Amino acid sequence: MKRLSKDRLWAIAVLTPSILLIGIFVYYFIGRTIYVSLTDWGNDPAQALALNPIIRWVGLQNYSELFGGFLQGRFRQELVNTLFFTLFFILGCLGVGLGLALVLDRNPKGEGLWRTIFLFPMSLSFIVTGTIWRWMLQPQGGVNQAPTLLGGQPSTFAWLSSNDSALKFDWNALPLITASVVGVVLIVVAVRAAREVNRARMLVAAVCAALLIGWAVLIGPRVKMLPTPELHGFNFAIIGIIIAAVWQMSGYTMALYLAGLRGIPEELREAAKVDGSNDSQMYRHVIFPLLSPITLSAMIILGHISLKIFDLVYAMAGPDNVAASVPALNMYLTSFRQNQFALGAAIGTILLILVAFVIVPYLANQFRGEEGHA
Repeated sequence: MKRLSKDRLWAIAVLTPSILLIGIFVYYFIGRTIYVSLTDWGNDPAQALALNPIIRWVGLQNYSELFGGFLQGRFRQELVNTLFFTLFFILGCLGVGLGLALVLDRNPKGEGLWRTIFLFPMSLSFIVTGTIWRWMLQPQGGVNQAPTLLGGQPSTFAWLSSNDSALKFDWNALPLITASVVGVVLIVVAVRAAREVNRARMLVAAVCAALLIGWAVLIGPRVKMLPTPELHGFNFAIIGIIIAAVWQMSGYTMALYLAGLRGIPEELREAAKVDGSNDSQMYRHVIFPLLSPITLSAMIILGHISLKIFDLVYAMAGPDNVAASVPALNMYLTSFRQNQFALGAAIGTILLILVAFVIVPYLANQFRGEEGHA
């Protein structure tokens, strides 16, 4: 056995407490939450806060209740809210951040002041941001009164309490929609693998896509998660929350893009101009492709934030506004207001899985990249 050096022993001594604390307070509690989600803890109110509660193993019953139970329509609408919030939040932050970075990259007068102004919202907490925007989006004031400054009529749009929605779909069609979307993604992966002459990846992706699309065509239409149709869609009550979130985080994406733009050698821009490219062609074929790693990193970080958003929604819409609610808020209310710990743990586990879908592929890609450069 190779003898441990003094430096290695010091390294082990310093790292061991951190490893133990992370193991206990992160991974043990993740495992404990998953275990609780498979029990009935809290379903009986008399046992929820008992000193020695009687807890029974119920398997996946809590998950089945969330996705197909008659009383859990709120959770299903929250999942749909999260999907649309994530989509428009990421698109808004990337678009506004890139636009601001392109303007600042041209060295306008007072660039330092503008950069500070654009970054300032990021220094605020989501609670402060939510309070400010809740005041601004009140039905009788703030933004709705802006048209009167130009002599128009005040708006009556209910920013945070609207029950109107668009892009509605039946929850029973969710398996069919999911299988179709994943199947199309796998087809794209197979085509890219074919172009890269990666035969194994192409075959695996093509077979999986064929199975999924075949299931979607032959079996999917007959799968019913609920006995009756249940419509969900993009609820207009989350538009105000999306605007507030984009206002706060677009400065962050601006900083990322500006750093990327300043890191592009001037020789590349001059070479593109010498080759006859105008500004539009230079950005399309030179600048934007070089910024793609920054875009991917920003999407991962913003997606991670959007999936676990809680405090901004709580500050703007309150805990009982179903139209604008999100799963993290429901998890808090289910666990600590209703004392249904198992059901709350199941919601938390679903959020963990959603975040893992975003983070794990990104980390795997980063590790492969580091090994490739080693």
